[in-house]
Amino acid sequence: MTFALQFTIDVLSLGGAYALMALGLVIVYGILKLVNFAYGELIMVTGYTLFLLGGSGLPWLVMAAVAVAMAVATGVLTDYIAFRPVRAKSITAVLITSFAFSTLLQNAALLFISPRPRNVPLPALFSQTVEIAGVITPVRNLVTIAAAVVLLAVFAWAMRRTVLGIAMRAAATNFTMARMLGIPANLIISSAFAISGLLAGVVGILWIGRIGSVVPGIGSEPLLVAFIATVIGGMRSLEGAVLGGFLLALIDTSLNYLLSQELLKFRDAFTFGLVILILLWRPEGLLKGPATGQRT
Repeated sequence: MTFALQFTIDVLSLGGAYALMALGLVIVYGILKLVNFAYGELIMVTGYTLFLLGGSGLPWLVMAAVAVAMAVATGVLTDYIAFRPVRAKSITAVLITSFAFSTLLQNAALLFISPRPRNVPLPALFSQTVEIAGVITPVRNLVTIAAAVVLLAVFAWAMRRTVLGIAMRAAATNFTMARMLGIPANLIISSAFAISGLLAGVVGILWIGRIGSVVPGIGSEPLLVAFIATVIGGMRSLEGAVLGGFLLALIDTSLNYLLSQELLKFRDAFTFGLVILILLWRPEGLLKGPATGQRT
């Protein structure tokens, strides 16, 4: 019973972070059908904002809110700088611009801040533990689960009950038809990047809360995780992105428990092997349909 509870908490905590990462990536892909390779740098921006505000004397929640706001602003700037000027060009041009913007942000951090890891101010809550039914777990795991549940619930409600959400669903289903019906294309796309930035900002705080420091390349692993999760779940399905995130977390956590200490360093190889098997069975991902999960 104790092992089952510990395993469940680990999967839900890691899966919640993975699902939010994947959701932030697929919401942009659902409309533009392009992967935002600068998505990981939004997490970097969150971390460095917290670092720069560390000596300001502001309450930590205020610093966290500013860091998330900076991620949102950078996400919108990604649209204006990297995507919008070349959106009508070839897909290759957009992808190269996305890579270039990602590299630009990383090099700006290297040049103006530091290539070395910098400690990020975190509340004592992130280093505390709590006992639940005999299981001792870090409080940050429970914070991650709570944040994921709240954000996923709010996001699901907004996509189905608000005008913006309905417009985004329509744009994801048939962008050209949505524009013909009067839906403002640029507003929808900018909103998608803003939501992606919001999710990346929250993930950045949760991710950095596990390691306590930030480096220019900190967003590379979350970007890879988000991409794998969306491929598993389905690149055009929001529900698929969430499912893929939790499934990837289940695989990672299971391997952590099952592999011996000698084999644990090859965990990524085992993970990718299982992902390949899933894609051989379902090449289009576990769920199909437009980015909202609504089938056409």
